[in-house]
Amino acid sequence: MAKKSMIAREVKREKLVKQYAAKRAALKAIINDKEKPVEDRFKATLELAKLPRNSSATRLHNRCQLTGRPHAYYRKLKISRIALRDLGSNGEIPGMVKSSW
Repeated sequence: MAKKSMIAREVKREKLVKQYAAKRAALKAIINDKEKPVEDRFKATLELAKLPRNSSATRLHNRCQLTGRPHAYYRKLKISRIALRDLGSNGEIPGMVKSSW
């Protein structure tokens, strides 16, 4: 089980990303528009820099929804390999059988 503070930090980041997504997209559109004057693009760059760092989507990290584990994460299932193995062993995932030889 991951530390509660790390899970809470990740939840906070997700909230910030969602909150500032539209504003970041608008500023990035201005920055990438080569037809705009250089001054406007520079102002948009400064405004983008003023936004919280955790509002950037690249700062998000995938974590298991059951345990909070950050490594060995299956995107399709949104759980870690360990949680997947436990659920499979308990027969809670249809069609999945733990192999043993």
